[in-house]
Amino acid sequence: MTPILWSIAGTDSGGGAGLAADQRAADAFGVHLCPVVSAITAQNTVAVTQVQAVAPDLLDAQLEALAADLPPRVIKTGLLGSAANARAVARWVDRLRERGPVQLVIDPVLRASTGAAFASDELLQVYRDELLPRASVITPNQHEAAALLGADTANNVPGLAGALQRLGAQAVVVTGGDAGTPGLSLDWLQTPHARGWLSLPRVSTSNHHGTGCTFATSLAAALALGFVAADAAVLAKMATTHALRHARAVGQGAGPVIARPGFGNDPTLLPRLSLDDSTPASWPERLRGREPGVYAIVDSAERVEAVLRAQPTVSTIQLRMKRPAGVADATWAALLGEAIQRSQRAAHAASATLVINDHWQLALQAGARALHLGQEDLLALTPEDRTQLQAARAQGVMLGLSSHSLWEICRAAALMPDLIACGPVWPTTTKDMPWLPQGRDNLAWWAHMAPAPVVGIGGILEPEQLQAVAAAGAAGGCVVRGLGDEPALTLPAWLSAWQAGLARQDRTAIPALPHATLPADGATR
Repeated sequence: MTPILWSIAGTDSGGGAGLAADQRAADAFGVHLCPVVSAITAQNTVAVTQVQAVAPDLLDAQLEALAADLPPRVIKTGLLGSAANARAVARWVDRLRERGPVQLVIDPVLRASTGAAFASDELLQVYRDELLPRASVITPNQHEAAALLGADTANNVPGLAGALQRLGAQAVVVTGGDAGTPGLSLDWLQTPHARGWLSLPRVSTSNHHGTGCTFATSLAAALALGFVAADAAVLAKMATTHALRHARAVGQGAGPVIARPGFGNDPTLLPRLSLDDSTPASWPERLRGREPGVYAIVDSAERVEAVLRAQPTVSTIQLRMKRPAGVADATWAALLGEAIQRSQRAAHAASATLVINDHWQLALQAGARALHLGQEDLLALTPEDRTQLQAARAQGVMLGLSSHSLWEICRAAALMPDLIACGPVWPTTTKDMPWLPQGRDNLAWWAHMAPAPVVGIGGILEPEQLQAVAAAGAAGGCVVRGLGDEPALTLPAWLSAWQAGLARQDRTAIPALPHATLPADGATR
């Protein structure tokens, strides 16, 4: 069934912002929008000449009619017009949540882009007291965030987001791109799953009317499709940038942005997510790394040697050793260093690339030339660690990164790795993880969208599955348990399956949108 999204917002007689922009954004995502009028504006592209809030009983009647037939998965608010209407929305959110989960996205429209003020002090107080504590996500621009908090400055954007969370909002995206980096559009993301700057090259256009409405409704639509807030913000960033690219002049002032389908599989729209509060300084590019093909993963130097003795063999092999419980630091460092050096000798003899998983500092000390890090290890890096890692990369050390969700692929993209892993493609018991399987559809999307070669990992137990990974457009597929006790006997089938998959690749079959890979928690917010 098509997800239902309510937008409680104002009309724009010029067709640029408000419910007009909301409808375009909902259509771009394929969700059904129920447009609820909370305020009527008289405006065009240069001015707002009048704003009239609808009567609270008329707003209540609209919501009552919808609740009886078209209950929402998500409610998005825009221009509410009055404190009484804001209170009515809060009451309806509570009523609906008694029946089941409903998320609330608040776009606190406090001022028009032309400068007209939309919010009284009373309405601001209702936002703080009644709407923010019920909010799943709030999407203010920097000045709106400061106004909601009564702050004198909007310069410390992460600080503003944290303060809004302390008022009750579960997640915050501070929009607007006014962080001071020329050429980049920057939005601050702060959610239970991820935080950092979402960045894309800025679209140079004077037609930007409805940008905030488009972002908030896009985020709400993505929530309605089952994405968690961090992933929904990624999709909203993509959709809004796409809408800016298709903006048009229709009057004497700023024309409207035009949200439309097609944003979801355009690689130029994939944002990057910073690791920390530092604003990105630029948008660097990097040449794509080589494609690994069959990517073997083993847990010992003996297994490295066994795989590389096979003829034919793989060109890429990862050593993934887990530290045994109770082993002292010095003993573990010696064991790992010896295993890396032994494995590197075997890889050199076979003209293969040896990748060391985790333990990156010990690996570098042992002379490793290729590393792979998971997202948890990536987030654990200190600024000094990142400097050391960047210096190693400048000396030619390759880096692969894991990803399981949209925000993780964006975070990986910001590091410009040589390889990005996408998983789990199928259910796996190798490790316990919360992620839903990517499937062939998401793997194809990852391979198309990522700025680095993508390898599929997770649940690849039969050669036919590896063939499907290759056919999806991936640059490599990871084989772990499928290598068996005698890799020399199993590898020919895996290598043949990979070649068969390459012959069946169809890079045009890219999903319009990926599916969610982290189940919604079912919370009412």
